[in-house]
Amino acid sequence: MSEPINELRETVRERYAAAAVAVASGGTAEDCCGGSDGCATGVIEVDENFGASLYGAGDRDALPIQAVAASLGCGNPTAVADLREGETVLDLGSGGGIDVLLSARRVGPSGKAFGVDMTDEMLALARENAVKAGVTNVEFVKGTIEAIPLPDNTIDVVISNCVINLSTDKPAVFAEMARVLAPGGRIGISDVVAEDTLTPAQRAERGDYVGCIAGALSFAEYRAGLETAGLTEIEITPTHSVAEGMYSAIVKAVKPTESANQACCGPSCCS
Repeated sequence: MSEPINELRETVRERYAAAAVAVASGGTAEDCCGGSDGCATGVIEVDENFGASLYGAGDRDALPIQAVAASLGCGNPTAVADLREGETVLDLGSGGGIDVLLSARRVGPSGKAFGVDMTDEMLALARENAVKAGVTNVEFVKGTIEAIPLPDNTIDVVISNCVINLSTDKPAVFAEMARVLAPGGRIGISDVVAEDTLTPAQRAERGDYVGCIAGALSFAEYRAGLETAGLTEIEITPTHSVAEGMYSAIVKAVKPTESANQACCGPSCCS
């Protein structure tokens, strides 16, 4: 990994570590994706396009206040992932654990929810929140979303909330999602996506990389990345604007079943 990429990843880690420390100390995590300086300065700013305001009151009230306060995403992936009893769910960049805890409740005792995060402070906060919530079918694992520390073909649903746009190697993220998904598994992701007409420079003008904007893919780039990873049935649906030409979007896709991946060699299709 090159030095600039290492530096950028460390900047992201430090920003979210500061947010976790603020929440653990009884404060509120400012909206890191909102592009303010609060993580560095201690100033708390609220942006209605990001954070806990995007969750229903029922979801917020069912969780520890620290889990809600640490929410930094641009959507509510658990509301669109159609989670089912007994499924295994993975949240990429799980932060304070809000989406993992909500997922665990939806899949029930026979299911399980994993969270992967690279920030020790967020992992500690998430584990504390799980204990406070009395949720036991969860596991928080340290790692990066470009190299997920879980086995192949073991996850039914991958979710993520405004995190993939922070990655400096999005093809690796898409490939890792496809690897850990079981055949027939699916993704339900909230992320920031740019209009196809915006250049990378124009995206950078609308916000810094840590603020989720400059690193955003365009709609076409996002679709192409998922297709290259082997995912199908791709849907990218914008939900609300977060900056000029930039949107929070729901991203869905499916990993084909093994039978769908097998080439047909019968007389009807190979003749």
